[in-house]
Amino acid sequence: MGKNGMKSYSIRIDEELLHKLHIISAYEGRSANSQILILIRDAVEAYEAKHGKIELGEKP
Repeated sequence: MGKNGMKSYSIRIDEELLHKLHIISAYEGRSANSQILILIRDAVEAYEAKHGKIELGEKP
């Protein structure tokens, strides 16, 4: 596990979509990695708002 409890996760992404992500990230003044983390956090918050808090038990 990385520093501060952060884990590395690799994804495959279409080149055009990645380029668009970089444009959005630059506009927001963030790295692509930081932008992805914000998008994931927003998705989790939206899910939990609709379905209730996700309780973490044993890892899948």
